[in-house]
Amino acid sequence: MAHDEKAKLKRTASRVLERLRQEYPDAGPRLNFLCPYQAMVATILSAQTTDFQVNRVTPALFARYPVTQSLAEAGVEDVAEMIRSVGLYHAKAKHLVAAARLIMQQYGGVMPDTLEGLLTLPGVGRKTANVLLSNAFGKPGLGVDTHVQRIANRLGLATARMPDGTEQQLKALIPEQEWGLAHHLLIFHGRQVCRARRPDCPSCVLNDLCASAIQKNI
Repeated sequence: MAHDEKAKLKRTASRVLERLRQEYPDAGPRLNFLCPYQAMVATILSAQTTDFQVNRVTPALFARYPVTQSLAEAGVEDVAEMIRSVGLYHAKAKHLVAAARLIMQQYGGVMPDTLEGLLTLPGVGRKTANVLLSNAFGKPGLGVDTHVQRIANRLGLATARMPDGTEQQLKALIPEQEWGLAHHLLIFHGRQVCRARRPDCPSCVLNDLCASAIQKNI
């Protein structure tokens, strides 16, 4: 990418985030957790499930398994039964127990706080690892879910087809201290305005910045 083009994209990204800050001043995590362990559990459960539904099951789950060690000693079927109302509950139960066991065995019961370390945990991919870095540890992390992927490409801030590529392209444009907030702002915008189907382009605060074909056809 030419220097001038990258500089232009950085300016666009800055304007996008500034407008979204004004539009969604309360943007931030919607999962309930009190510590990195709880953040890991809630974030793994949130895949293909609403935050609202996750928050309904985690109080009882955390009461039953309050720390990493208790979850590591749990039976997968017992955990699965407690999270039945969450999508893909059986696979997630396996991941949760396996992740807890790995934390106990490999990290002395302390959750890793680096991207590389988090990626060793079962059920934790790049999106989840980035979210945990930001939400649980206050470190720079920019998770790319379907909303972030869609909006970044529609705006022309990214051209990658896969989330990993979009993550790298966005990180090159956005200051690292803003990665976590950018993740939440784009998700809020994706849920409320820039939806996958029938995006509300006429009322979008970004419509004059949007490079997508949808915007050009308004």
